Amino acid sequence: MTSLSSALSKDKYPGGHNSDLIDVFPSVIRSFLKEHSASRMPFFRHLAKLPFSVASDPTLLGQIHLIYQAAMHATRTAVYYLPHLDSPALRKRKLQILIDDDGLPGGDTHHYQLTRAFLNIGAKPVLEDEEFGDPKELSGHLGAETLHFVRLARELYARSLGPWCAVEVLSVDWMRALAEAISVHFPEFINEPYFRECFSQRVEERHADESLAVTQIVLKRRPELVRETLHNAKMMAEALDGVWTHLDRIIRNACRRPKQLSSPKRQKGRCKYRIRDRRRQK
Repeated sequence: MTSLSSALSKDKYPGGHNSDLIDVFPSVIRSFLKEHSASRMPFFRHLAKLPFSVASDPTLLGQIHLIYQAAMHATRTAVYYLPHLDSPALRKRKLQILIDDDGLPGGDTHHYQLTRAFLNIGAKPVLEDEEFGDPKELSGHLGAETLHFVRLARELYARSLGPWCAVEVLSVDWMRALAEAISVHFPEFINEPYFRECFSQRVEERHADESLAVTQIVLKRRPELVRETLHNAKMMAEALDGVWTHLDRIIRNACRRPKQLSSPKRQKGRCKYRIRDRRRQK
């Protein structure tokens, strides 16, 4: 199998048309993205291990909602600007992706579903739904890693299909990791429509397959885009890692604020994962 590093290190492929790499494009993308699966990131493990007194704090839940929603909003809006999908057939396939996110029955959207899921567990939102707009408007509320991801999504999605492929392939893993981590504290969270409908209908898996198939069609017509497509997919995956790092920092900071805990007894048992993590480092 052709690895990402070997693909990016070659100047030309057989026949001068990158034909071999295009044929294995889906497997190359899926292979290197395994290194960026969200479930391997400490944030999800640490979130699951929080004591309930910390995990249920409305302010903390509101911060998690803000960062996650901002990142998801960035990718949902960026899909509207995807390049190279100008033929009627490809526009039709792109439209189905948009409908899955923003055209749910009754005028619902994934954005609204996600907010309701967090409100149902007591989150105190930092921003109202309609305040999620241009990245410039969000910049004062986001940390450096998440802001980088938001800005990069808008920039890269508009010129390359690689970032779209990366996000779609990785999405089912991070959605399941988030749902399972929060459900440790709020068991019904994983049954919220935002998660239940995606999992039962395999929406994210379908989007992943579709993004790779559509991109492969484009690359067969424009083989000169192969290297750029893979490089931009890698950039997007690395930026997404930064979002989980940002969220993990929020979790760790919450553990350092004993004033949020209502009793000495609860304070005594807080954030045990920090102790275990230190032991692993010795």
